[in-house]
Amino acid sequence: MAGSLTGKVALVTGASSGIGRAVAVQLAAAGADVALNYLTLPDGAEETAARIEALGRKAVLYRVDVSDQPAVEQMVADAVALLGRLDVFVSAAAYSDREPFHTADMAGFRKTIDVTMWGAFYGLRAACRRMIDQGDGGAAVLVSSPHAQIAFPHCMAYNMAKAALDQMMRTAAAELLPHKIRVNGVYPGWTDTPGERKFFTDAMIAKAAPGLPWGRLATPDEIARAVVFLADPAADYITGTILHVDGGLFLPWWSKRDGGEL
Repeated sequence: MAGSLTGKVALVTGASSGIGRAVAVQLAAAGADVALNYLTLPDGAEETAARIEALGRKAVLYRVDVSDQPAVEQMVADAVALLGRLDVFVSAAAYSDREPFHTADMAGFRKTIDVTMWGAFYGLRAACRRMIDQGDGGAAVLVSSPHAQIAFPHCMAYNMAKAALDQMMRTAAAELLPHKIRVNGVYPGWTDTPGERKFFTDAMIAKAAPGLPWGRLATPDEIARAVVFLADPAADYITGTILHVDGGLFLPWWSKRDGGEL
């Protein structure tokens, strides 16, 4: 997709590590200048910006909590003022605490929803308002999750937030049809990111990975390629849908990777 986004400007939240970081770099490789949002891992954000600049594209950094609506709106305004426009918005920022809902610390429960759901909404709203003002369309991609449909235990807040994200995406896509702004989502499978180490050790991941339908975790780059595909103007006829990049996670549970029968 090299050059397919030349002349475009993108904003990516959660861009200091994992999927967000990979998305930002691949958008730049496709030709876009990129505004990078982050809150934690400032060294990762700086390194991401350096990689983008090494590709000959512009990179600007915004350390902003996406659950702060005024701050998100100011970030979008500043990015447009500096880079000239906004064509692509990618919501990759997320937060998750995992514990039984009936004993959950409510501060962490609320933070999970505030960052994962409201953070995506604030970014999508502010970005699309700019695209509407520009009058020549655009694209938004929300990084959702199989958690939106699968009731993973001890993940109620995250499950709720991602389910809301899916309806947010579809509703926005419907409302933005007259403006030719496409809104889509991506379902990553279990992806090898630094964030997974909050819940799993390397040894736990190595033991569990062969049991996945595809026999391994996804890489951030594999998810990022799907996001860039949806952001590409060549995907002009795709809106209001979810692209699964999950290694067969939603195949029937009795499926076997060797094609065998029960």
